[in-house]
Amino acid sequence: MSEDEVKQDPRPRREIKSFVTRPGRMGTGQIKALAELGPRFVLPYQVERIDPAATFGRSAPLVLEIGFGMGGATADIAATLPDHDFIGCEVHEPGVGALLKLIGERELGNIRIVQHDAVEVLRDMVGEAALDGVHIFFPDPWHKTRHNKRRLIQPPFVANLVRHIKPSGYLHLATDWQPYAEQMLDVLTAEPTLLNTAAGYADKPAYRPLTKFEARGLRLGHGVWDLVFRKR
Repeated sequence: MSEDEVKQDPRPRREIKSFVTRPGRMGTGQIKALAELGPRFVLPYQVERIDPAATFGRSAPLVLEIGFGMGGATADIAATLPDHDFIGCEVHEPGVGALLKLIGERELGNIRIVQHDAVEVLRDMVGEAALDGVHIFFPDPWHKTRHNKRRLIQPPFVANLVRHIKPSGYLHLATDWQPYAEQMLDVLTAEPTLLNTAAGYADKPAYRPLTKFEARGLRLGHGVWDLVFRKR
């Protein structure tokens, strides 16, 4: 393509997403859970605000989890906090299937899933001051310096995110990558609407389970950093 063609290329540039699509295999149990439980527990992405009371059939504290992976921690937390309702955002279908399988096995009625980019879900489906809490556990750290700009926890994203959290609601982040933990602490501390609940990093809240991967890392001497901030 010539220089003139590059200048005149009408194709739009791709927007940076809050995720990177990776291939994954679906197990038989995940496929079955998607087919049988998906219609009940997966909310379709749409440009319309979620009505939590209508969605869950009750009024309860509402927590959004961004990027739940294979859903093990999400299911554990939902079981530990049955008086809370949870909406999980995850784009990867094997993870959605895995969490649906856990929902069925553990008979969890307080979880709903949106299989879509969290940035757009926040913009189009979550009202302002609608959330009692937000969980973001072990987001992609983008280790290479030239990729750091792709990290989810950046000032514009956090400023937008806190608009959807109620006053006195909380934001809980966790990472096992120290440079990212330092960036998270800087970004959250600089956000004027947030207040740190600890002097720096927080102790792991009792509701967040210790994953097998995390436990192995701790045995090897690797660190895990939790940050818990509240909205003023």
